[in-house]
Amino acid sequence: MHVTRFAEAQPYFPPAHFDMRCLRLQGQEAGPSETMWLGVSQIEPGGYTSSSASPVEKFYVVLDGDLTIETPDGETNLHRWDSCRIAPGEARALKNNSASQVTVLLAMPLVAAK
Repeated sequence: MHVTRFAEAQPYFPPAHFDMRCLRLQGQEAGPSETMWLGVSQIEPGGYTSSSASPVEKFYVVLDGDLTIETPDGETNLHRWDSCRIAPGEARALKNNSASQVTVLLAMPLVAAK
């Protein structure tokens, strides 16, 4: 077993993420993993990501707050405990349009799907 205490989780700095604190919980530099990694993003009011697509699928779970996710199909609001899947190649932008911090769990594969 590999444990990462939230208070000791290391930050990472993805490009085009603004007014956000991103922490790696498992996988990559946070510890061993064969297939995926987990991260948490704390998005401040007005925080956002630029719209971009990835070659791998992403899963988001809102742990606290209200998150807006924009895709080519439009905007969707997710609330506490709501989740979504972003397909490989699907562009997405995350936005915190609320007055409170949003906390989001992210799960992604370690390598691009073939």
